[in-house]
Amino acid sequence: MLARLRGALPRYRTVDIVVPAVLGVAIGVVFWAWNLLWQISAPLFAFFPPAQAAIYGMWLLPGVLGALVVRKPGAAVLTSTAAAFVSMVLGTPWGVEVALAGFVQGLLPELVFAAARYRRWGMAISVLAGAAAGVAPAVWDNVRYYPTWPLSFQLTYGVLVVISAAVIGGAGARLLTSALARAGALSAFPSARG
Repeated sequence: MLARLRGALPRYRTVDIVVPAVLGVAIGVVFWAWNLLWQISAPLFAFFPPAQAAIYGMWLLPGVLGALVVRKPGAAVLTSTAAAFVSMVLGTPWGVEVALAGFVQGLLPELVFAAARYRRWGMAISVLAGAAAGVAPAVWDNVRYYPTWPLSFQLTYGVLVVISAAVIGGAGARLLTSALARAGALSAFPSARG
């Protein structure tokens, strides 16, 4: 029985854990800069504050990217959580809350890839996984940060977060994975073949 169970579970190599962690660290540094961009760009959206959600998707890229690169259960959660943790350590206006957000924003795309039984890795599933990652901040941010906004602002913000997550976090992660594969950086993974 144990042998049968062992055969059903994916085998993890050291590289399957190290690469998502390293991707998470690198993206966490990018997050630090993105946090500054978010704050600096706020006045540009003063005409309609929910429109700022159009640039939210960058924060939702690591989970999808980690899953696309490693193609094993847990990669999305590990990459997203690592990125959030590094962002938190480097300094973020949102504090410790970022670590929990990173976990959830990795878990949601993980569930999408799990529903596809970790067998589909194309653009459509990537966009869907990115959109799924966007659901958490679409809801949480409205409850936590924008409870006084009119419902029309909250709905617009939520929809824009999900769209941004699908485009930047989903399609962007798919394109980045393809670019890394073409550059030869993913030779240790099945994603190197497309």
